[in-house]
Amino acid sequence: MNDAEKRDDMLAAEYALGTLRGGARLQFQKRVLREPALAARVAYWQDMFSTLDSHLVPVPPPETVWKRIALDLPPKKPLRQSRPYLGWMVAASLAALTVVAWYATRAPELAPLMVLNDAQQHGQWVVSADASRQHLSIAPLRPTAVAAQHSLQLWLIPGGQAPVSMGLLHNDIPTRVTLRNATLPADATIAISLEPEGGSPTGLPTGPVLYSGKL
Repeated sequence: MNDAEKRDDMLAAEYALGTLRGGARLQFQKRVLREPALAARVAYWQDMFSTLDSHLVPVPPPETVWKRIALDLPPKKPLRQSRPYLGWMVAASLAALTVVAWYATRAPELAPLMVLNDAQQHGQWVVSADASRQHLSIAPLRPTAVAAQHSLQLWLIPGGQAPVSMGLLHNDIPTRVTLRNATLPADATIAISLEPEGGSPTGLPTGPVLYSGKL
């Protein structure tokens, strides 16, 4: 690694660990969404750190802690004293509804979930997902050459079940996928196969599986 790559690797580790804070974290998060190679480093460190707390046992707080928590609520005011603020309350409610509607229409925020490897176990694609794992982004780490008469097709393969097509992929830019009637079980495999142009004619993989990874 050169100096820039080493620095990005360090930032990816801090981001995955949660020690990268404030503006630096927001700036790095924007880069992760734009740079698939950086997203792959984050996914690597998230996997490395995922077992750090596996040996910890939850410790419930003692009862005395809860007894010391007191809520100091102001006394209720008569309704007649609150009426001058009804207009303000209505305006605040409308503003809150506007904010909720804005958040509801935003594209879901995605985070790196896994890396798909080729036959040589080299990472080639980064799969990102939202918190509910209903929206995915599949991004190539580098453009993949595909002949004009072929297409790359994405498959979800639950353990012990038949593959389910998740559509065709772009070979040089991220592809967004929404899972409408499928979920991502813990033991599932995500794979990319080479198919005839337009996709598999049978609904199942017919060409070689070029890339794959297990959740």
